[in-house]
Amino acid sequence: MNNKTNEILQKNVALLSKLTEQEVNMMPAIEAPLPSVVQVKQIVALVKSIIFPDYFNKRQPDETIRSYYIGGHMEELYGLLVKQIAHGLQFCEDCEEITTKEKVYQEAAKLATEFIDELPEIKRLLYTDVQAMFDNDPAATNYGEVIFCYPVVNTMIHYRIAHKLHLMRVPVIPRIITEQAHSKTGIDIHPGATIGEYFAIDHGTGVVIGETSIIGNHVTLYQGVTLGAKSFKYDENGNMLNIPRHPIIEDNVTVYSNASILGRITIGHDSVIGGNIWVTHDVPPYSRIQQSKAVEGSFDGGLGI
Repeated sequence: MNNKTNEILQKNVALLSKLTEQEVNMMPAIEAPLPSVVQVKQIVALVKSIIFPDYFNKRQPDETIRSYYIGGHMEELYGLLVKQIAHGLQFCEDCEEITTKEKVYQEAAKLATEFIDELPEIKRLLYTDVQAMFDNDPAATNYGEVIFCYPVVNTMIHYRIAHKLHLMRVPVIPRIITEQAHSKTGIDIHPGATIGEYFAIDHGTGVVIGETSIIGNHVTLYQGVTLGAKSFKYDENGNMLNIPRHPIIEDNVTVYSNASILGRITIGHDSVIGGNIWVTHDVPPYSRIQQSKAVEGSFDGGLGI
């Protein structure tokens, strides 16, 4: 390394080591460890091994041996949850009563226990999602293919975990969890969205489900579907208001590829929304919404183009 390179390295190390005003403003006030993306990923992997133990661990038909492995994973999960929830709580804007490290960890332990108590319900919901995907795709030859291979299963494991933590008002951690699935599958579901049972996404790439979306039971989406906001409302200071702004999809609805459903509208139950269209108004139950048919025409010598 020559002298000039060494000088440039030292100069930039000195510059980048200084805390800028913008950097300070973006950091939580409490000086504590930040959440670990790696450990949050481990939390999801542990939940996956607990809920689908025969698929993501060595198969154990004997329930006594199975409970031994699940118990070990549960203990590890609890420890990681307490730690990461505690680190996430420093981003909580309305936790004024949590003022000491001891209180932070007490609250984190309470929330971790509440989450583990929800695991049986998370498992029940995820198995309905697997069933829905199997029932909706003739290309699926068995349940193992769905669990191992289909991106919707990976996405819904992340979403179901994140949604429970979101309902418990755990900051930051739920978004880390759903964004890990987003980066891997291309399916973007905000942890605040409410999704019922037997939910299926076929193919999945490019699906976006916004924070205040409400989705009923037995709903199927195809790739590229957007459940988004049509517009935003602001307060008197020009700040965006976090109010319901995404669609409500009732039971037994199918939405085909690249459809965009925007705003706080309701798609009535037992409806079908065709591909490549925008829907910005309420749709009554039992509707069939599709594109107009293409208009055929002929051109002579370029006329009409």
